[in-house]
Amino acid sequence: MGEAHAFRIQSSGYEQGLPDLRRVREAVFVEEQGVPLALEWDELDPDCHHVIARDAAGEPIGTGRLTPARSIGRMAVLPEWRGRGVGEALLAALVEQARTLGWREVSLHAQASAIGFYARAGFLPVGERFQEAGIEHQGMRLLIDALNLVESRAAAIAATLGVVAGARRQLDIYTRELDPGLLDQSAVVDAIRRLAARGECAIRILLQEPAAAQRALAPLIALSQRLPSAIAFRAVEEQVDRAWPSAFIANDRGGHLFRPLGNRWEGETRLDAPGRARHLRGVFEPFWERARPCSEYRALGI
Repeated sequence: MGEAHAFRIQSSGYEQGLPDLRRVREAVFVEEQGVPLALEWDELDPDCHHVIARDAAGEPIGTGRLTPARSIGRMAVLPEWRGRGVGEALLAALVEQARTLGWREVSLHAQASAIGFYARAGFLPVGERFQEAGIEHQGMRLLIDALNLVESRAAAIAATLGVVAGARRQLDIYTRELDPGLLDQSAVVDAIRRLAARGECAIRILLQEPAAAQRALAPLIALSQRLPSAIAFRAVEEQVDRAWPSAFIANDRGGHLFRPLGNRWEGETRLDAPGRARHLRGVFEPFWERARPCSEYRALGI
């Protein structure tokens, strides 16, 4: 990171950090998003653990807080610093603080536009969306250093985003027919496209029913035609392999989503379990070696 983009994360007490907290939170929430000033500051603030991101000159550029109710909130980054990893660093510092305190889980209310951001850090949506300060929000939760249960399609999408975002050199996907409702969602397709476009990651997708995905014009097929060096498809043909009921996605950095029944959303996920991810990739390998390349996908015109 160049000096112009350098920043650091600093813990802060409420009274000590109040002037800098105001500079960021009021700029983002009150001025930019229109949250009433009276709603921005609450009785929890004095009892929270606050973190402040500062630029190379020490000026505040981002904030976040951890409340006594074991929730993360008031995550804000000044517009000119977005997309530079500041939010990710703030969130990681707050989760690490929760871990230090011995907390087993943390929750948060994510603005709807930020669900993907929190999903990439392992948070899963819980319950229905709701309005808070006039803005649509989604409750999300992370179990720290533990498997997180996936209980809905929305949670499966979030878990997939987390596993894809964590991949570096390898991403393996085992699926029945490219999971309609999951692997065809725009957020997931965009995440896989960004990963493939980097040119550093081999993405292997193994299917049980390639014809069904082809008939459905699954968007990942078209994406593989544009990026054939990064995305490879194979189809399971051995009967014993076709009888395997599960589905999963696993990366080379310890992230996985495993669903015992591939036609259901329920399963488990964790982004920092290298042993489990390594096991799933070991399951994948012999299936992949016995499968046939999906040459029909290369010829398909969409």
